[in-house]
Amino acid sequence: MATTTPAKTATMDIPAAAGKRSGPIQVVIFSLGEEQFAIDLFDVKEVVEYTNITKLPNVPPYVRGIIDLRGEITTIIDLKHRLNIIAERAVAMETSRIIVLDENITRSKIGILVDDVTSVSTFEENLVDYTSASVSKEDTAIIGIIKKRVKIKDKEINELIIWIDIRQLLNDIDTVV
Repeated sequence: MATTTPAKTATMDIPAAAGKRSGPIQVVIFSLGEEQFAIDLFDVKEVVEYTNITKLPNVPPYVRGIIDLRGEITTIIDLKHRLNIIAERAVAMETSRIIVLDENITRSKIGILVDDVTSVSTFEENLVDYTSASVSKEDTAIIGIIKKRVKIKDKEINELIIWIDIRQLLNDIDTVV
């Protein structure tokens, strides 16, 4: 009986969260600074407009504070600060959005502050590049890069969307909140 060894493929570097996927990918796309990011649609409960955030003492800088969302206290994480994204131009807080995360993935009510939510989109698996997801092997929060075809002046180009694993980021955050 002959034995074969499986060939090494690029899928070996796919993060665990991505390896379980099959079929179309549904994501919420949002902007942080000049870049586009995405998180799984099923990790999102709702998107709400910016509201006054009450600051908390003695919390990490990326914990913006808390809000009262229909009678429930919700902790707000500044995702731009958490991911060390420096915007070239300031975004007015009033135009920002809060993505409230599904309580099935969080231990408490958590929302993430983003510059804007641009769309809810579905992509085929072949439009995700997992191999270039992370330059640093230490950064496990990036699942992959989604290539979205857009047409600009009769020319089609790939717009790159950074698909992040919000659950992995929450693991880090939950220990301090």
